[in-house]
Amino acid sequence: QVQVVESGGGLVQPGGSLRLSCAASGSIFNIYNMGWYRQAPGQQRDIVASITSDGATTYADSVKGRFTISRDNAKNTVYLEMNSLKPEDTAVYYCAATIRATTGGRGDYWGQGIQVTVSS
Repeated sequence: QVQVVESGGGLVQPGGSLRLSCAASGSIFNIYNMGWYRQAPGQQRDIVASITSDGATTYADSVKGRFTISRDNAKNTVYLEMNSLKPEDTAVYYCAATIRATTGGRGDYWGQGIQVTVSS
């Protein structure tokens, strides 16, 4: 079994910072792309940032210059550092990873989602 678990969400004031972590565990052979998505109430789930196994990153325009995605391959963990947070960043944040299991199957795995609330 493969599982993906996020941590680090919570309440922060506008202009503040949070760091989200997402750890994959289980019967993992390789982890390919990893990414963060978010979904605000009544909205679609949109990609926030992604990172390849080699460290190439992409960002949604709305977070460029404020968020940084990184990964630690030795820990099977991806991070999202969020700075200069705005109320419009409020959403449930989801971690996703494309993983090949040791059994050979490849698929996308999602975390349970964590709430990030930016409010004074």
